[in-house]
Amino acid sequence: MQAAIRIEGLVKKYPDVIAVDGLDLEVRRGECFGLLGPNGAGKTTTIEILEGLLEPTAGTVEVLGRRWDREADALRARIGVALQETRLFDRLTVEETLRLFRTFYADGSALDVETLLADMQLGEKRRAWVMKLSGGQRQRLAVALGLIGDPELLFLDEPTTGLDPQSRRALWDTIASLRDRGKTVVLTTHYMDEAEQLCDRVAIVDHGKRIALGTPSELIEELGGHHLIELITDPPLPPDALAGLPGVRAVRQMTGGGEGDGAALALSLSIDEPHVALPALVARLGERGVRPTRLMSRTATLDDVFLSLTGRTLREG
Repeated sequence: MQAAIRIEGLVKKYPDVIAVDGLDLEVRRGECFGLLGPNGAGKTTTIEILEGLLEPTAGTVEVLGRRWDREADALRARIGVALQETRLFDRLTVEETLRLFRTFYADGSALDVETLLADMQLGEKRRAWVMKLSGGQRQRLAVALGLIGDPELLFLDEPTTGLDPQSRRALWDTIASLRDRGKTVVLTTHYMDEAEQLCDRVAIVDHGKRIALGTPSELIEELGGHHLIELITDPPLPPDALAGLPGVRAVRQMTGGGEGDGAALALSLSIDEPHVALPALVARLGERGVRPTRLMSRTATLDDVFLSLTGRTLREG
């Protein structure tokens, strides 16, 4: 099956920085693909090159089997874009805005306005001025405008940033429905839970390079297991003190315990079976004559993957 996006050796240089540094990537047709990374990682630059807004310094970029330097007009008709912040006409209504954007496409190629109003849950706001919409309603309108040309490929840049939890969940439902209808969606986000919920596969980028690629489950499994134990002891233990414990696949050192722990030395244990690892851990602590000041078991997340790969959380940038 032909890829929706193929990137080989992508480089984007500016006078004082290399924003993208030899990136290779492939997005399959019909999947929701997440591009994750902190500010300055190169993901926004990559997306803008894919959208035809920037020219690469080097490398090959194919979108839907075409190239921007050769077939720009054909590509613009086949993609949709919803930016993190979309500037619209404040004193146009939702319906007027949709009908205006629909005129930008050839007759017969654009979606029906009434269908979009229903799909984006904007029917009750059809006569409301854009300036009167809530943040969530504005984002749903932005997605509707990205979809109005019935694109094969939709780019969503930080679509839920700044939204309240209810609006965020509603937009998640919208994105999931697009994927279910066979659309290819490329999503950038700072929220790891969002990527886990929506994306079939994700790529994590840092300093312009791809540092991980796979399904959320695969990346978490590569971390060493789907469960973690976070541990702080008094006195502190080195990681090798817990080597060889039953059910423990890896032990890592991290700084910053929980609230009230300051910069206490913390250990993160990747485990397969909590009911095996926890008793073994407690026994080992007893043998060493140390007491746990913090002992917490939880499910591993993509944020843990990012922390393991980069030494910081996504939000720390």
